[in-house]
Amino acid sequence: MNKTDYLNPIHKGADPFILLYDDKYYLYATNAEDGFKVSISNDLVNWEDKGYCLEKGDAMGEKWFWAPEVIFLKNKFYMVYTADKHVAVAVADSPLGPFKQTEMNWLLEYEAIDGHFFCDDDGTVYMYYRHVMDNRICGVKMNDDMKSVIYDTNTILLIPKESGWERVDPTKLGSEGPFVLKHNGKYYLTYSSNDYTSQDYAVGCATSDSPLGKYTKYDYPILSKSETAVGTGHHSFTYSKDFKRIICVYHRHFSLESVEPRMTCIDEAVFKENGELAILGPTDTIQKSIS
Repeated sequence: MNKTDYLNPIHKGADPFILLYDDKYYLYATNAEDGFKVSISNDLVNWEDKGYCLEKGDAMGEKWFWAPEVIFLKNKFYMVYTADKHVAVAVADSPLGPFKQTEMNWLLEYEAIDGHFFCDDDGTVYMYYRHVMDNRICGVKMNDDMKSVIYDTNTILLIPKESGWERVDPTKLGSEGPFVLKHNGKYYLTYSSNDYTSQDYAVGCATSDSPLGKYTKYDYPILSKSETAVGTGHHSFTYSKDFKRIICVYHRHFSLESVEPRMTCIDEAVFKENGELAILGPTDTIQKSIS
């Protein structure tokens, strides 16, 4: 086994996001009751815990610190995260933090979770999220300050289906955890469906010619459970250091019997010749390095 080959899971944590910056990987996740901790790696295999990057009191939120993501823009690092079932943005000068808010406010006026930033080729930044009350994936343009949104661009993008793979249990909530990739001019909006406690938690995909839709869903999940890995979802994407390979970062249940603590995994993602997005997982055997 090469020292940079990997075996899932690679780390502890739910709703994971990995930032590649300055030839290093930074892992953020739902991993603390009073904020977020960050770990750093050169190879996606060996991780160093760097402690808290955001602590309660430095930004909005009293509880339920979930699903952090970080984007580097204008020489600043912006973290979009969930707390108290609302979305907020905190800022830092380093990917290690400390992430803070100078103005204590929520990004949206209503309950929302699982914020995701996407910067298009023209520099326009969009934020995607799950609207809690309506249980829908929505998208909105960000203002240049990255601390507020342009409400007249708010768009409903995906509505969970009432049956099929997205609703194995029709009593459970639907789509969440959106993430956007762009490939050959097309936008790929990926998301997770079925409640995270379900073994059938899985990742789906929809495509559009515009960042705010209209999106057309695949009829099948692009990442779902195996005989040994269940609850595979709430994913994000990053890249290998040479930017030639796409890496899907996701969590799975701790075991077939226990949901918690959820564990972070990685596997390669590819675009097929026909343009379809595929995730080559979940894997549970030693895999060649994709860092």
